[in-house]
Amino acid sequence: MDRRIAELSNLLGQALSARGWMLATAESCSGGLLAGAVTDIPGSSGWFERGFVTYSNAAKVELLGVSPATLTCYGAVSEETAREMADGAIAHSHADVAMAITGIAGPEGGSAAKPVGTVWLAWRQRHGNSGTLAETQCIPGDREAVRHHVITIALERLIALARTGY
Repeated sequence: MDRRIAELSNLLGQALSARGWMLATAESCSGGLLAGAVTDIPGSSGWFERGFVTYSNAAKVELLGVSPATLTCYGAVSEETAREMADGAIAHSHADVAMAITGIAGPEGGSAAKPVGTVWLAWRQRHGNSGTLAETQCIPGDREAVRHHVITIALERLIALARTGY
């Protein structure tokens, strides 16, 4: 595992443990890499509850409860879908916090409106007041670079959430 990702995963585990929180992940373009990064950390069973790898639209609907209408209207790579994935990860787990990732890692699949490297992240806390937060990134590079960078961003956002509660 990349040194920076390992470092961030350790920090996340410490921050979640300090709050007594459990994490769930809902991943599409990252294919379970976030769940893999955090479960590489010894003791992660104390703060990682479960991961959903929902690569297909059917999996997003069946496992996370993403609305078929959302997928039709906005597509799999959208703020709306990312938010519903995070909401679904909370609803279908016992986790206190969830992170969702959906995007286009490439090398194919991009368009003028959503080029390769377009990624949406969404995260939420089960009992927080901030609702589901989301952001988009346009990450340059090849498939490996996009997936690696989005995991780094996801870990950073989760650490901030665990440390501040927002």
